Amino acid sequence: MLALLLCSAIGHVLHAQLGAVVADRVARLTRTTKWMRVATVPIGFNTFHPQGMVKIGGSFFVSSVEVHDRDAGKGVGHLFKINATNGTLIADRTLGEGAIYHPGGIDYDGKDIWVPVAEYRPDSRSIVYRVNPESMAASEVLRANDHIGAIVHDVDDGSLHGVSWGSRRFLRWTHNQRGNWVPAQTNVNPSHYLDYQDCKYVGRHRMICGGVTELRQTPDIPPFRLGGIDLVDLTTGRQLHQSPMLLWTANGLDMTHNPLWLEATGAGLRAYFMPEDEHSTVYVFEAVP
Repeated sequence: MLALLLCSAIGHVLHAQLGAVVADRVARLTRTTKWMRVATVPIGFNTFHPQGMVKIGGSFFVSSVEVHDRDAGKGVGHLFKINATNGTLIADRTLGEGAIYHPGGIDYDGKDIWVPVAEYRPDSRSIVYRVNPESMAASEVLRANDHIGAIVHDVDDGSLHGVSWGSRRFLRWTHNQRGNWVPAQTNVNPSHYLDYQDCKYVGRHRMICGGVTELRQTPDIPPFRLGGIDLVDLTTGRQLHQSPMLLWTANGLDMTHNPLWLEATGAGLRAYFMPEDEHSTVYVFEAVP
């Protein structure tokens, strides 16, 4: 048991250190940063409506919602394990219960994957799960009386941080002296620039979030979708850095529309995006901020 705890602690520390490098480089992104597409990975199965993504070794883990009847609250929540080289499905873990079937943005803390699953409506209910990436075994962590659209695990103090539907609220859970989760502290998101879709913990009590804002001139004109990435201070709930992402698919969908994953390269960043539903592609870009 002691060895497992030690390995877990080491994994958390290393992951936070790597995340801090990513955060420092995200903080140098600007509107003029040049992103170069270096690869595409077509996904070889129906991905439904992807929400969050982490990359662990040679695998993508993608949360997704399969809707059967939204009005009746019927659907299936998925966590897919995907071969990152050829896009084939390795495993499919279903999550949720009853009307709680909508997974959100996910996080990886160096040991476990954290997945929120909610009802498909705002101001509803959610279950937060912890999933072992090797066995895909899932355990319930807590329940919330809100729609949790994304979750991150602050490994530096053990707290959990969620964003509500449209990321209009930030929620924070901590442990009491008995080790139980304390009811969430809720704060208003001071920024109205993006609706966050997927968030990751990046060390030093910070998270990065990708998202989108839709701009519509009139109801009969399709919206213009502008994506972006924010660096957020989890202690204050305020944005430390915000940068638009001027990247779109051939059909005009912003790259940060749904899942994203960022990692450091030698001098810059590598970004993985999965914006499309059903027939998805992972787009890989690199930049030196």
